[in-house]
Amino acid sequence: MRVLMVEDEVRLAQSVARGLEADGFDVDVVHDGLDGLWRAREGSYAAIVLDIMLPGMNGYEVCRTLRSEDIWTPVLFLTAKDGEYDETDGFEMGADDYLRKPFSHAVLVSRLRALTRRSLGSRPAVLTQGSLELDPATRRVSRAGTDISLTPREFSVLELFLRRSPDVVSKAELIDEVWGLDFDGDPNVAEVYVVYLRKKVDRPFGVESIQTVRGIGYRIVAP
Repeated sequence: MRVLMVEDEVRLAQSVARGLEADGFDVDVVHDGLDGLWRAREGSYAAIVLDIMLPGMNGYEVCRTLRSEDIWTPVLFLTAKDGEYDETDGFEMGADDYLRKPFSHAVLVSRLRALTRRSLGSRPAVLTQGSLELDPATRRVSRAGTDISLTPREFSVLELFLRRSPDVVSKAELIDEVWGLDFDGDPNVAEVYVVYLRKKVDRPFGVESIQTVRGIGYRIVAP
């Protein structure tokens, strides 16, 4: 599995690359945003690990440029920046995941493998369930033609439900996929976000598509 890593901290990049190679990845490393953009355009990669604060061109611009050129290689932002504002920016630019420094190597490997499993190798298809539509590329969600505004986390939960539909997603799977394997907060946060989603994508339209399967988890079905 070939991965491009764009990281200007040379020592960190080398360390991460060695770890990924030990786990079976083939890693190309560059330390400049412009070099990263060129490599991403010319190479065939399963995923791109992209820092935000880069010389030449920052990670946001690299990702946005790739998406504008219909290059849909999964992008994982790896950055020291934190906060909901920065995470929202990353997703709006077309990123697929976001991991903050310092990070666990095991979590990075898990996230990369999850991204490559979900990747279609081209522009992601629009996910639908009845009148509900979610476009992973544009981050647009709508029901019956009406746009629905979701936070990045709500979007990720809904996308997981749609990709797995009609299968049930357990609470543990939901936490691992959306919050990450390193999440050590209250697992009831999954229930909270399901409630948020129901208030936005179901109740205003008089439907009940997000179901709780008692003792197992959640699923989304056509109303």
